[in-house]
Amino acid sequence: MKKVRAAIVGYGNIGHYVLQALQAAPDFEVAGVVRRARAANRPAELSEYPVVKHISELEDVDVAILCTPTRSVEQYAKEILALGIHTVDSFDIHTDVPALRRTLDAVAKQHNTAAIISAGWDPGSDSVVRALLEAIAPKGITYTNFGPGMSMGHTVAVKAVPGVKAALSMTIPVGTGIHRRMVYVELEEGHDFAQVENAIKTDPYFAHDETHVQQVPSVDALLDMGHGVHLTRKGVSGKTQNQLFEFNMRINNPALTGQVLVCVARAAMRQRPGCYTMIEVPVVDLLPGERDQWIGRLV
Repeated sequence: MKKVRAAIVGYGNIGHYVLQALQAAPDFEVAGVVRRARAANRPAELSEYPVVKHISELEDVDVAILCTPTRSVEQYAKEILALGIHTVDSFDIHTDVPALRRTLDAVAKQHNTAAIISAGWDPGSDSVVRALLEAIAPKGITYTNFGPGMSMGHTVAVKAVPGVKAALSMTIPVGTGIHRRMVYVELEEGHDFAQVENAIKTDPYFAHDETHVQQVPSVDALLDMGHGVHLTRKGVSGKTQNQLFEFNMRINNPALTGQVLVCVARAAMRQRPGCYTMIEVPVVDLLPGERDQWIGRLV
């Protein structure tokens, strides 16, 4: 069996766990890692893989797994799709997903490639659960309550604010899909806390939620990558009322994101040219091997 050659683009928390998921997958091999850091700073676990500054320096890449900040996903995806390489990412600004899908769909079709976007756990695997519940109870209300736990997208957004040395953004569920953001920051010397606080609260990641920002001496002392979700739908099947469904999980955030990205990279190899979200991809395409094997086991 010819293995899928995957490149990891970006090597932070998510990239680290993507590497582990690729190493455990029977049908993948690591083509290399794209990162800005110098070779002298290469982590020990990358010693056996090519580490380059641009994906064009790697050989025979089938799919690129983008482990970059959300706000740089579009730029990287456009460039890599144009090279004839499939892409997957965990873009997590929910309201911007439709626009990104339209943009990358045109690029992917032009270059005969496939992109699957927003392939984390939310948006991503939770989106698939929401779609299933809406199908089996078409009339009703779904509440998605996150946490308590570290939000990686929000934390990365805070780290990009000028004056922030280190950051942690915690998501606290208030209930019925409403969340409170607790943000903890270490400041670089000479920066004003009030200005940093305002920049965080007006950022689109935080502007629509109750947000509290606190300055702390050490973010590392608070850091815990655990997270979770409690998803509830109460609705109607046909004309029958009071159908209640619940989905619960408690996770290591970057580890699950990394695993989802790898199984979606597998699915990207099986799609026609274009851009997709996870709810558009057959679930069986996320699994290794032949369809008949999984149909016999899971159906």
